[in-house]
Amino acid sequence: MKNLQQVKSNAQKGFTLIELMIVVAIIGILAAVALPAYNTYTEKSRYSEVTLAVGSVRSAIDICFQTRGDYDLANCDTYAKIGAVQAGVEAGAEVASVNIAATTAVITGEGNDAGSSTYIFTPTAANNTLSWAQTGTCIENGVC
Repeated sequence: MKNLQQVKSNAQKGFTLIELMIVVAIIGILAAVALPAYNTYTEKSRYSEVTLAVGSVRSAIDICFQTRGDYDLANCDTYAKIGAVQAGVEAGAEVASVNIAATTAVITGEGNDAGSSTYIFTPTAANNTLSWAQTGTCIENGVC
């Protein structure tokens, strides 16, 4: 007669089909939740090139506005006036364009993402200082 130890060791030598199906279902649920979150994360990280490009132009306009002494946005509304090169600003693979509007110095950056999201900074000059308003479709699209 077999002893109790031998009976227990021979009773179960692997996982049942139900246990394996439960594990596969759990992995499937986790993947279904994680994949969209990962895609959003990667799109945001790619769009950060656009926010950095627009931010560098914004900084250059800030410096131009403060150092010129006349506190007029019309004197800081082109790449030549702020001492930047447009091709250098737009060099990122995810940057479609970064434009500065004449006389208002509104900066509009556009990305190469699926929604061609825009990132817009609008300056307001008051009391010899600049304040910036951030708008654009990137906020609605959730990439900036």
